[in-house]
Amino acid sequence: MDLKESPILVFDSGMGGISVLREIVRLMPDEKYIYFGDSANAPYGTKDMAQVRQLTISCVTNMVKQRKIKAAAIACNTATSAAVKTLRTMYPSMPIVGVEPAVKPAVMAEDHACVLVMATPFTLKEKKFHDLEQRYLDQARIIPLPCPGLMEFVEAGILEGEKLDRFLRDLLSPYRGKGVTGIVLGCTHYPFLKKAIRKVVGPSVQIYDGGYGTAKELQRRLKKEDLLREPGPEKTGSLEFLNSSGKEELLALSKRLFTLPEF
Repeated sequence: MDLKESPILVFDSGMGGISVLREIVRLMPDEKYIYFGDSANAPYGTKDMAQVRQLTISCVTNMVKQRKIKAAAIACNTATSAAVKTLRTMYPSMPIVGVEPAVKPAVMAEDHACVLVMATPFTLKEKKFHDLEQRYLDQARIIPLPCPGLMEFVEAGILEGEKLDRFLRDLLSPYRGKGVTGIVLGCTHYPFLKKAIRKVVGPSVQIYDGGYGTAKELQRRLKKEDLLREPGPEKTGSLEFLNSSGKEELLALSKRLFTLPEF
């Protein structure tokens, strides 16, 4: 089979990567996609480096063997930090992209920016984030905010309601009135909670996520390797959802999240 016709894997620890998948499909609608969520082992953000690396590599390796994927997007900040470098060594000819908190656009948006970075404890303690933070410390005030427990709302399909509002108020209220100019959503689950976050922080604070940047980088890598699927009158893109939990309700939630109106 022509490698161009092979599918692209979009991988996450659970449902969050669907926010990145939406951007990728919007940019490259003619491709074939497999979305794999490892909800059986979620959350990744509270595990240690070795666990996250092993889980990520195992899932991607199985997809390479079973489905002959041509490229992979690791649509999880935690898994990106733990495993992308290793995966690129294992599969040097395969385009593999990760995600990165959108700190740069938040910093560049205005002079003397004050940027709150919401992410999992794992993402914020890893070298990858500290290197990113150091790059902009002379241009802005950057405040890391660990958010244990937040991604579980998305995994449960809870995108609004008093319980979520109360959680976010407790998390974000200490930063209200402190001059925060931007919030970076450093976990791919969090874009689904953008409306709820906006309700707490108000309209003046800009909210950023890195999904579009990941989609553009994947497209660039596919073009470079001449792996973009060529559209034709009888060719259409496709999307398959898989989940390690085997639970039908999580597959249904995956489809619901993918088809949500803009969030």
